[in-house]
Amino acid sequence: MVQAIAFPGKYVQGYKELSRISKYAALLGKSVLIIASQGRLAELKEVINDSFKETDIVVNYEAFSGECSKQEVGRIRELVKTHQSSVVVGLGGGKAIDTAKAVAYYEKIPVIIVPTVASTDAPTSSVVIYYKEDGTFHEALLTKRNPNVVLVDTHIIANSPARLLVAGMGDALATFFEARTCVENYRRNLAGGTFTLASYELAKLCYRILLESGVAAKLAIQNKVVTKALDNVIEANTLLSGVGFESNGVSAAHSIYNGFMVMPNAHDMYHGEWVAFGTLVLLILENRPRQEIEEVLGFCTSVGLPTTLSDLGMTNITHEQLLKVAQAATAPKESIHNVAFPVTAEDVVAAIVVADTEGKNYKEKI
Repeated sequence: MVQAIAFPGKYVQGYKELSRISKYAALLGKSVLIIASQGRLAELKEVINDSFKETDIVVNYEAFSGECSKQEVGRIRELVKTHQSSVVVGLGGGKAIDTAKAVAYYEKIPVIIVPTVASTDAPTSSVVIYYKEDGTFHEALLTKRNPNVVLVDTHIIANSPARLLVAGMGDALATFFEARTCVENYRRNLAGGTFTLASYELAKLCYRILLESGVAAKLAIQNKVVTKALDNVIEANTLLSGVGFESNGVSAAHSIYNGFMVMPNAHDMYHGEWVAFGTLVLLILENRPRQEIEEVLGFCTSVGLPTTLSDLGMTNITHEQLLKVAQAATAPKESIHNVAFPVTAEDVVAAIVVADTEGKNYKEKI
């Protein structure tokens, strides 16, 4: 059985590290196209220009439309050709990052990823999520190419909304538990094989950092300062979670998120907030120990992640609606089927209901 692990070519994390972006770009090419939202360009362009001013590297900028769609990727690809760019930089959140990864993949050029929030593990991975122009999910692209450089400026992250960091913790929370499911059942990962000892240990480390530093990291970002706790959680949310999910596999927590996306009011919550609740559903589904469930409930409560359907805006959801969610979550290609036993929609409804009750009971207890 083949084992495989996927990493970005280089992961760099530091205070005001964006000011040194030219050092990393110089190793990859002589003409750079940077894509970011108009707001981010206005905010960070001066820092980037200062970094490149003593070099002979040509830098061009393009405002990102806001959707990682096939149309937007096609538009940026034409600009790469026009400017003869040899490197593309994606600066911003998940959709800008994914657009840059897709452009680099199709144009066969290197990519530098500069996340401005620590809300997902997208920066390190080879996965691109395509959306339609109206913002609804379209499909996933597995590029099989991880970014050449991931450059994380902790000063920028510290000045982003605290809720986004917490949502990133929710996404990272699932990393170990979904990895464990896949490891125990020798499921294939997105790196083209099964887990390695290293990838599984990184998933465990991701969870441990959240428990040890999650609350302190939230306090730091609320005060817009960088502490060691915030440093650790940024690394967990971005690198450890990214390598952990791609090189071990995902399971029910992400399928629960996908299932709830059939609800019209589900899009008010962030991906990681849904995944945190999905992690509780996974633990119920697999009948994990009581102590483990309470530990996850305690962590979620301590940092402000949802533990009930009400927390997620699903106050009056009916059994029929839950069944539709569960049917979507158990579609044939969903990752929920990485668990060790056959899972039906009825099983998922039951696990959601019990997870919701666990959350309510925990709130009453504290």
